[in-house]
Amino acid sequence: MFKQIAGELKRHAPFTAFGAVTGIIIMVIIIFGDFLAKVSPVSDDVFYVLHPTHVFLSALVTTSLFVSYGRRKIWLAVLIGYTGSIGIATVSDSIIPYIGETLLDLPNRGIHIGFIEEPLLTNPAAFAGIVVGYWWSITRFPHAGHVLISTWASLFHIIMAVGTTLSWVQFLAIFLFLFLAVWLPCCVSDIIYPILFARRSASTLSEVTQHS
Repeated sequence: MFKQIAGELKRHAPFTAFGAVTGIIIMVIIIFGDFLAKVSPVSDDVFYVLHPTHVFLSALVTTSLFVSYGRRKIWLAVLIGYTGSIGIATVSDSIIPYIGETLLDLPNRGIHIGFIEEPLLTNPAAFAGIVVGYWWSITRFPHAGHVLISTWASLFHIIMAVGTTLSWVQFLAIFLFLFLAVWLPCCVSDIIYPILFARRSASTLSEVTQHS
């Protein structure tokens, strides 16, 4: 099972790196296009659009994969979908970016936990994703969308912390944090986490995740 999980992480690394590149491109345009003064005041609003969207997609994929293993108990699907989306999306969008902001000593850093600061946005998104995922067992597009949306949510979390500009070294460090913020948490949420609670043999992992 661990060998198969490692294979899934390896398989998803290139697309995750592509997502991180798109994030850096957006940040370069904002910084060097002199848009930071206009973007910074609304970056928290953008974050709280992207973060609940990430939670919705994460809940959809996590629940869908869990149900695809034949586990259709509603209460268990809700539990797995909720914890797998809220918990891991918080790590991805808030905690890892905040660690990066702290290490880079960005002046306006803050942790911004979505389900605490904006529960009326974040929690309904999770439950909506659970409902859709329970009845609609399709994961390919939601997982791809999940990776990109998560990258951009992490990006705007970091933009909230930026002062006036960034050095190229900081850009490289942010690329690394964007990659790490998405790669492991998103694969854990979409693939590994629901499988750990399913009873079906791990030998079918590749069969199920080929749709992710």
